[in-house]
Amino acid sequence: MSTLIEWYRAGGPVMHAILAVAILGLAVFIERVYVITTNSRGSDRDFIDKVVGLARTGKTDEAARLCVEHKTALAYIGELVLKSPSRSEADLQNSADAASVAALPSLTRRLHYLPMLANVATLIGLLGTIFGLREAFSSVALVSAAERSGKLASGIAVALNATGFGLMVAIPLSLAHGWLTSRAELLIERADEFSVKLINALSAR
Repeated sequence: MSTLIEWYRAGGPVMHAILAVAILGLAVFIERVYVITTNSRGSDRDFIDKVVGLARTGKTDEAARLCVEHKTALAYIGELVLKSPSRSEADLQNSADAASVAALPSLTRRLHYLPMLANVATLIGLLGTIFGLREAFSSVALVSAAERSGKLASGIAVALNATGFGLMVAIPLSLAHGWLTSRAELLIERADEFSVKLINALSAR
């Protein structure tokens, strides 16, 4: 632990800025995981098949109650479609589109912050590299020969540690963005599939 603290201190003031970016990125990641995981639990195939099956047999009230109980973006779309006063395909599609516009953007909200924060962490690390190298070479010219190696090592440590820490923050944030985006896109595709199946089941009656 002491080694890690010394490594952090050797990186200079920019390490605090990178740490702040890491904490902010972690907060966004946790919040998005909660939202996407919560929506995933009520958006499986069994739920879709059950609601569509109830709608196909005319049990629309029961299907709507099931959607209300799940409280997910997909279930919200199903609820509005099932409660549509008209059973024409055009009106059902309009209800599905309105519900999608209201519910689906919540799945991808704030995801764009993760790659942005990854880029910021990398750039701050590079800025620390510039500061470190500048300190290293300027110190060499100002101190005695006996102190030059120590000053040079200190400046290089700032440069390398800042760059390394920036990359250590940026890489996980980029991976987290890719994973969360794929999960959100899967839910959006499933919502589109659900609305199409539900509209077909209702309009067929």
